[in-house]
Amino acid sequence: MAKATRAAFGSTLVELVKEGVDVMAVDADLAGSTTTAAFGAAYPDRMVDVGIAEQNMIGVAAGLSLAGRTVFTGSFAVFGTGRCWEQIRNTVCDSNLNVKIAPTHSGVTVGPDGATHQMLEDIAIMRVLPNMRVLVPADYAAARAAIRLAATTPGPFYIRLGRATVPEVYNDDFTCDVSFAHVLREGTDVTICACGVEVAQAFDAAEMLAEEGISCEVVDVMSIKPLDEETIIASAAKTGCVVTVEEHSVYGGMGSAVAELLAEKHPVPVTRVGMTTFGTSGDPDELLAYFGLDALSIAKRVREVLGR
Repeated sequence: MAKATRAAFGSTLVELVKEGVDVMAVDADLAGSTTTAAFGAAYPDRMVDVGIAEQNMIGVAAGLSLAGRTVFTGSFAVFGTGRCWEQIRNTVCDSNLNVKIAPTHSGVTVGPDGATHQMLEDIAIMRVLPNMRVLVPADYAAARAAIRLAATTPGPFYIRLGRATVPEVYNDDFTCDVSFAHVLREGTDVTICACGVEVAQAFDAAEMLAEEGISCEVVDVMSIKPLDEETIIASAAKTGCVVTVEEHSVYGGMGSAVAELLAEKHPVPVTRVGMTTFGTSGDPDELLAYFGLDALSIAKRVREVLGR
């Protein structure tokens, strides 16, 4: 069933407490939207809402972590990473604290809220930070697994969650490691590396292209830092050509990480598909098509790449 990845946030924190994991949440006046409100309702003594004060949110989370707690922060991605990047850098990452940055409403699929709320640079500014791990789950089950992984692995994490519903990719019992990329579909002509909402779009594009005799391997690059180098290199070696697709700027995102890896360890042609501009207001599906991020657009880009 289609669900938003953000829907996994509050409910998974509730599950973790029931299982004996000592987690807390700090939000910045957006608990209803981020779904940490459900966690706060179940465990009010484990939830702190600091109001519209993202820098303070990180400071409070850091302090709680120094007291031995495992702390998740909420807010929207544009505020939960952009407005408090200095605090994440200097307070959380420099001291390697047990704080998990897990904002929602990332990418253009935020929809009608428009460019100011459509965070397209968060992967880049999070993966550049020492000690930070970066996860971009493709669906509800993957988001749940990412949150559980972060809660039980010491140190900083960034988990990118979204507002829009996305198709089911994995079963409810899905689990993952810190370094995770998964081949969802075997292929021989081209590798499509995707993350987040683009995983389902890439899979649909591969289905379309299969009808034309084009064999696409689809890889879910859920862990952008650290990369699952073995899986990505093996796929690139098999197909000899890679297209990366992400709901994020092409500068510094997943595509950049894959291109950097392959340039150093197994050079093949790489084409990056993603955002090069700010977003705009619209329906999520309309925006994916408008910016060339839907299945039809991905299939078109793959044809162009193979045509070269």
